[in-house]
Amino acid sequence: MRNFPRLLLGALALALPLGHLAALGPPSATAATRVIGGSEVTAADHPWVVAVASREYFGSGRSGQFCGGVLVGRSAVATAAHCFSSEVLGTDVSRVDDLRVVVGRTDLRTDEGREIEVARVWVNPAWDSRTNAGDLAVLTLASPMPAGDVLPMAEKEDPAYAPGTSAGVFGWGDVRGDGSYATTLRKARVSVLEDARCAAAYPGGPAGTYQPESMVCAGLPQGGPDACQGDSGGPLVARGRLVGLVSWGVGCGERDLPGVYTRVGSVRDLIADSGGVS
Repeated sequence: MRNFPRLLLGALALALPLGHLAALGPPSATAATRVIGGSEVTAADHPWVVAVASREYFGSGRSGQFCGGVLVGRSAVATAAHCFSSEVLGTDVSRVDDLRVVVGRTDLRTDEGREIEVARVWVNPAWDSRTNAGDLAVLTLASPMPAGDVLPMAEKEDPAYAPGTSAGVFGWGDVRGDGSYATTLRKARVSVLEDARCAAAYPGGPAGTYQPESMVCAGLPQGGPDACQGDSGGPLVARGRLVGLVSWGVGCGERDLPGVYTRVGSVRDLIADSGGVS
């Protein structure tokens, strides 16, 4: 399940918990969220999509990818806090000496693009693993990227949050919900959903609690396209802006169980204050 919370990491189906990561060899089903029902796209056309990786903890077959992320500054990557939990990594993040951000790589089996060292990991101290609120981390890169590769962030009251808005979610996670992780970047087309629908799906309990002030949910009412294990931390994009980060959910692509994302408009000041955005 995604709650698993979709906090699982792994390969792109876009999802580990939508943010769930695991340190098992090939991305573990407990670690990533995937993109379900999506289609292949290229990193060249979407240079702001990145893979968060550690070959030591997740193997080298898919460049060590265990979560997704998005360039929000020349030296800053926004991703999910749960990606750096001990449950996902199997250790404290301070012990992961080979943490890298992979940019410009469509196929994780290749050496296309670059692998950039992470100089600093900031995990939101207000992240609540019980409710999944505040699921945000910011990685500061050792080398800056071109300004043109940065994706603009939505404002708090951005019209892109209107229900029915078409959005795309990106990742290398599970593509079928059964641990079938993608090797190439994928995109799934979803719609921003009404807060009432999301609150009804996640009223509180083991799976998490939907909180509209800090979360946004997206999918299709009948189920279908969705993020999944291994996609955690990846971007939800609408109207050319970053509106969400893959965070959690139950299952992948199931009817009446939409994917839940960290609402970027509500945390953009936190991102700016994290130290990596310039």
